[in-house]
Amino acid sequence: MGQHHQHLEPTGDSLADEAKHMLEKQGEQWTDMRSAIFDVLAGFEKPASAYDIADLVSQKRGKRVAPNSVYRILDVFVNNNLAMRVESANAYIVNAHPGCVHDCIFLVCETCGEATHIDDDTLSQGVRKVARDHGFVPERPVMEVLGHCVKCA
Repeated sequence: MGQHHQHLEPTGDSLADEAKHMLEKQGEQWTDMRSAIFDVLAGFEKPASAYDIADLVSQKRGKRVAPNSVYRILDVFVNNNLAMRVESANAYIVNAHPGCVHDCIFLVCETCGEATHIDDDTLSQGVRKVARDHGFVPERPVMEVLGHCVKCA
């Protein structure tokens, strides 16, 4: 499999349309609230917390949206490959290519908070193999490299 490169990533309405299609294909509904949360998440350039998302969705809708509701929807997005969780930041980023399923590697800048998403199936398959070799059944490797991006180094 090796490294995975996306050359033309959908953005804006086309990204939301692809996410809606993928979610419905999995038997889930694309509700107004899910759409609003996806749109807000897609607008962030850095990983966003459920609280950041709830605040913006609340502002746009003119009524309070509880972070717990956002967490539930983010769980649906992560489980259906529409978003990814940056574990070290307890934050989320939209998956720019929801139709592709790969284990993610995040390069997380400790200065500015930017998280660069890289797909490298060779590396993740190696991690899965090590886990299996130790009698462990891997479900989802979480790989994050903490450091400093080019802008902050």
